[in-house]
Amino acid sequence: MRSADADTTAPEAVARAASGHDVAIAAVAPGETDPRAFFQAAAMGLVTGLQNAGVARLVWVSIVSLLPGASSVPAVDTDAFPAEYRPFSLGHRIALEAIKASDLQWTAVSPAGDFAPHTLPTGGYALTGVGDLTSRITHADHARALVDMAERSGMPGEHFGVVLRSPDEKASAAIGDGQR
Repeated sequence: MRSADADTTAPEAVARAASGHDVAIAAVAPGETDPRAFFQAAAMGLVTGLQNAGVARLVWVSIVSLLPGASSVPAVDTDAFPAEYRPFSLGHRIALEAIKASDLQWTAVSPAGDFAPHTLPTGGYALTGVGDLTSRITHADHARALVDMAERSGMPGEHFGVVLRSPDEKASAAIGDGQR
């Protein structure tokens, strides 16, 4: 596995970075540009570039606001969702829809709420299909989930949230490896 710093909006750069690999993990952000346009361009660049490189699998870092909440409605689709975050979330939706429409075997993995930068890693995590904007995950535990998803061929075509393993859960390979 290696890290590649490629312009995800440029299919040829993606193809060069992904060449010779079985799977790609993509985590991108728009910077100062329009998130909807950026995420659409990034998704199309990734899809085309990965297909040109012969890479069939993609683990996409998505966003929790697209997962159904406790009410079965994604947070981004509720009136309570902050307007200033809506374009970023909708940009992620555009990207996820483009990835879903491709021939790639994809898995989307979101920090289930946000990151907990001042929390020590637990060495494990749990997957959830429910978006909870109040939950937190450490960067290290989220990274472990991404690598686990990249190393296994199961769970294609699914979007998961990643949460910290609860304190009452025993350390288990099943949870640590991202099993539900």
